[in-house]
Amino acid sequence: MVNYAIQVDNLRVRRGRNEVLHGLGFEVPRGALVGLLGPSGSGKTTLMRSIVGVQREVSGKITVLGHPAGSAKLRHRIGYVTQAPSVYLDLTVRENIRYFASILGVVRGDVERVIHATGLDAQADQLVGSLSGGQLSRASLAAALLGTPELLVLDEPTVGLDPVLRFELWNLFRELSAAGTTLLVSSHVMDEATRCDRLLLVHDGDILADETPTGLLERTATTDADDAFLALIKAADRGAADTHPDAGTGRKEAP
Repeated sequence: MVNYAIQVDNLRVRRGRNEVLHGLGFEVPRGALVGLLGPSGSGKTTLMRSIVGVQREVSGKITVLGHPAGSAKLRHRIGYVTQAPSVYLDLTVRENIRYFASILGVVRGDVERVIHATGLDAQADQLVGSLSGGQLSRASLAAALLGTPELLVLDEPTVGLDPVLRFELWNLFRELSAAGTTLLVSSHVMDEATRCDRLLLVHDGDILADETPTGLLERTATTDADDAFLALIKAADRGAADTHPDAGTGRKEAP
């Protein structure tokens, strides 16, 4: 029997009059490294916020580590990194991590562990506000790693990083997954797809594919993730055009 970290059933999210997620359903096994991929505006962040339990206007069912999304019992079991920095700019890296460690009630030695794991030893006593963009992202990740959470939800953690830092972070994600942590990592960089166990490809609030990287290429008869994603988008657009033959033409049927 598969033990799931995340189970989503008929998830719908509205923003005003618009529905931005359209009845999504999928499952993430514990210990998996899952990539949530798609262009900006596709619904990735809204989906992640729903899983963490901070999104409004949500319907459907989301179960996280055996509890409804947003349950108080999940607070110390999930690490969440947003696209915006989640650390204080007027504190040093070490001061930030110590502060969050005190809130979480984790052992003091965990501070140095997460600083080292994210490659911030040299910047530990530097004000966060003076860090580079990549270092700032890693400081937010360090805070999320405190207490060894069972689930990490990471929204575009490698955006703006150079190839070397991206490679090092993905190696860290793989190590965490091998140790039993479940990771849901969003990205709009398709070449990161090959680093994941499974892929959820999102476009315009729908899941176009829930596949392994190899399965995705085989399904689309392509050789890289960019081409595979484009092929799925074209197929989805053709399906929409077949369902609504006058959609997007500006023409109306004669009365």
